[in-house]
Amino acid sequence: MSIARYRVGRADLCIRTYAYMYIYCTTFLLYAYVYCTLNLSVSRNGMALLLPTNRRSMPICSFLLLVLGMAQIESKYVVSALSSAACPQSCRFFLDTAVESEWRDLLPLGIFRGITTNPTLLERANQPCTIEAVQRLAGRALSEYPNYCQEFMCQAWGPSADAMYNCGVQLSAPDRKRIVVKVPVTPEGTKAAKLLVLSGVRVCLTACYSSHQALIACAVGAEYIAPYLGRMTDAGKNGIQECLTMQQIANSCKTKTRILVASIRDVQSMVELAARGLETFTFSPQVARALFMDSLTDEAAQDFELAAERGGRD
Repeated sequence: MSIARYRVGRADLCIRTYAYMYIYCTTFLLYAYVYCTLNLSVSRNGMALLLPTNRRSMPICSFLLLVLGMAQIESKYVVSALSSAACPQSCRFFLDTAVESEWRDLLPLGIFRGITTNPTLLERANQPCTIEAVQRLAGRALSEYPNYCQEFMCQAWGPSADAMYNCGVQLSAPDRKRIVVKVPVTPEGTKAAKLLVLSGVRVCLTACYSSHQALIACAVGAEYIAPYLGRMTDAGKNGIQECLTMQQIANSCKTKTRILVASIRDVQSMVELAARGLETFTFSPQVARALFMDSLTDEAAQDFELAAERGGRD
């Protein structure tokens, strides 16, 4: 059993124990109240009250009611466990581009949770970097692809924490549940991030180049932190190990912060990280297409089609 599962199991045990204690105490107090306020020895219309008149039977009655309560709790846990087994937590892929034609081609693949953008990507896509323009872009992504785009990430800008905060509040205003605001993991960006989190805005700390910056994301309550895998490697760092260490930090801090690996240059890097526990990635359209490149798969699919044609002849 892994440490994570052990911790979850221990937490479940504590919750159940408290639930059982609550049921027993509540039942006992309720029974005592009824016993003291009603004349339990009388009967009405020839029907004796179901509550026993013997004081010694009070704990027994409470215990029986406790067992019923425990059975109800356990049944809910079983149903919850079965549901969790049937619907496991999925990984999250994001399409890292502001080019809308790429959205039309790739989002229908159904593998993406959403879209990530930043001022650089907006510039490459010839999209204006204004609050109104980014709001419209997010609106199109979320409305035109409701089944394929559950989140839209856009980056706040400004020379100070207050400027980034005000920008982030405005960017996310159309849909706080689905628009995530990115801010750089700098002192001013972190100040803005905390203010945004306190204002109910979903936050991603971006431009992360060192594993220790994951501590900042966990402490500030950011939902995501985006390490730049390819750029870390370009700078002479072991990008893979930095990302793995960030995931270990997030796990140890017991936060919900996700390590959103960005600047991915090839599929193999994703494979290596996914095999070692990371599950959230944003990547370019080129990498997205590379996920489906396999000549043997193409040949097998073509063979199936040819066999289907032969089998369909009269």
